[in-house]
Amino acid sequence: MRFVAVTSCPTGIAHTYMAAEALEQAAARAGHEIQVETQGAAGSPPLSAEDIAAADAVVFAADLEVRDKDRFAGKPFVDVGVKAPISDADAVLERAAAAAREAPAAPAAAASGAAGASDPAGGSAPAPATKVESGAGVGTRIRQWLMTGVSYMIPFVAAGGILIALAFMIGGYGIADAQPADVVEGFDPLSATEWGALLFLTGSAVFGFLVPVLAGFIAFAIADRPGLVPGFLGGAAAVTVGAGFLGGLVAGFLAGFVALGLTRLKVPSAIRSIMPVVVTPLVASFVTGLAMFVVLGRPLAALMGGLTDWLGSLTGGSLILLGALLGAMMAFDMGGPLNKTAYTFATAGLTAVGAGASGAHVEFTVMAAVMAAGMTPPLGLALATVVRRKAFTQAERENGKAAWVLGASFITEGAIPFAAADPLRVIPAIMAGSAVTGALTAGLGVTLRAPHGGIWVTPLIGHPLLFLAALAVGTVVTAGAVLALKSLRRKEKAPAVETPQAAAA
Repeated sequence: MRFVAVTSCPTGIAHTYMAAEALEQAAARAGHEIQVETQGAAGSPPLSAEDIAAADAVVFAADLEVRDKDRFAGKPFVDVGVKAPISDADAVLERAAAAAREAPAAPAAAASGAAGASDPAGGSAPAPATKVESGAGVGTRIRQWLMTGVSYMIPFVAAGGILIALAFMIGGYGIADAQPADVVEGFDPLSATEWGALLFLTGSAVFGFLVPVLAGFIAFAIADRPGLVPGFLGGAAAVTVGAGFLGGLVAGFLAGFVALGLTRLKVPSAIRSIMPVVVTPLVASFVTGLAMFVVLGRPLAALMGGLTDWLGSLTGGSLILLGALLGAMMAFDMGGPLNKTAYTFATAGLTAVGAGASGAHVEFTVMAAVMAAGMTPPLGLALATVVRRKAFTQAERENGKAAWVLGASFITEGAIPFAAADPLRVIPAIMAGSAVTGALTAGLGVTLRAPHGGIWVTPLIGHPLLFLAALAVGTVVTAGAVLALKSLRRKEKAPAVETPQAAAA
C-alpha cells in the first residue's frame, strides 16, 4: 500500500523526526511506500497533492494539531500520538492498512476539499478550530495549548540564553551594564569587551521576546490567528508589571479564551468579514490589557517574586533535593509533559533573574541540574549497550550509537526506543541515574546560563569539571541500574530451563 504521514511533537526537535524514521523503516519492512511530512523545528517540504491523492491512507502521529489538515479530507486515516510509531511503528501501519481496507469510496465532499466539522481527519468547521481535537479531554487540551506556547518559546530561550552566556564568557560580567549606544555609536571590532557587549545586547533582545511569544502562541493554540494580537499584548503586559513567566501563562490563556469567545459570536454579515482582522484583536486586546494591568498584574507579580525569593533561599540539602526531583522528572517521560515542566521551571528561573544579572545564582544551578539530568538517560543507556551487548537487541545496540550524540546534545528523547521496548526496567533505571546527576550538580554548585546545548556549551558552565563529573556518575548509575534490572529478568526465567545446554545459552 501507499501511505502519507505527518509527524509533530510539542518541541519539534526529537520525537517528530524519530517517529518519521520509525514509520519509514516499518513501511520498508512491510513492503509499503510512505511519504512523511515532519512538522518540526527544522521544517520539511509539504506533501504534494499527487502523493496525497495516491495514498491509500494517512497516518497522523502528532501531539499538536496538524497544519493544513483539510488537505487529507476524505482519506482513511489513523490518528495517534507522536510516541506511538516510536514504540511500535509496525502496529500503527497495520492500523492504517486496516483503515484503508475498510474505508468506503471517497465521498463527493472529499473531491471538493471540504470536510465536516465532525470529521477528525481535518476539514473546515463552522467555528474556529482549536489546536486540539474536539473530542480531547480537558487535561489533554490544556497540555497541548501549553505545549504549543512552550514549543515556540524554546528557540528564543536557547538562542538568547546562549548569546548572553557567550557574552559573559568573552566580555566578563561588566558588560551587563552595556547600553545600545556603546555599540551603535562606535563599535571596535578589535575589542573583546565590545564583542561581549554586542552579544549581550543581542541576547537580551531575544530574551525579551520569551514571555510575549509564550503567551501569544498559547492564545494562538486556543483561538487560532485571532488570538495572536491579544496573546502577545498580554505577554508584554506581564513583563511590564513584573509578572514574568507566570503572568505570561495566565495572559495567554485569558487572551485565547476571550478571542475564541468573540469569534464564536453570531454577528451580522455586514461586520463578519472584519471580525478576525479588526474587531476581535481590538476587543480581545483591550480586555486582556485591562485584566493584566488592573486586576491580575499585581498578584501575579507578587507570586512570581515569591517564587524567585524561594529559589534564592535554597541552600544545602533543600537544593540537592530539588535537583534530585527535577532530575527524576526529566527522565520519567523523556521529553513528555513532566520533562517539559521541569525544563520550563528552570528556564523560568533564568528569566526571573534577568539577562543583566551577574554572579552566581541558585537559578543558574537549577538550570545546570536540569540539563545534566536530561543528558543522562541516553548516555547511560548507550554505555549499557557497550558494557553488556548481549542484554540488548541488535536494534537497541544501533540505537545506542545514536544515543551517545543525542545525550551529549541534551536530547533526552534518545532514550525512548529503549524505554518503549522495556519500560518497567528502563524507566526506573534512568530516573535513578538522572536523580543522582541532578542532586550532584546542585550540591556541587555548578551553574549554567545557557538553557540548551548539552556538552557543546561546556565552556559556558560554571565549574565545568564538576558538571562533567556529575554527568559521568549519573551515566554510570543509569547503566548499572538498567543492567542489574535486566539481569533480574533473566534470573526469573531460569527455573524454566530444563537442560544444562539451554541454561548455558
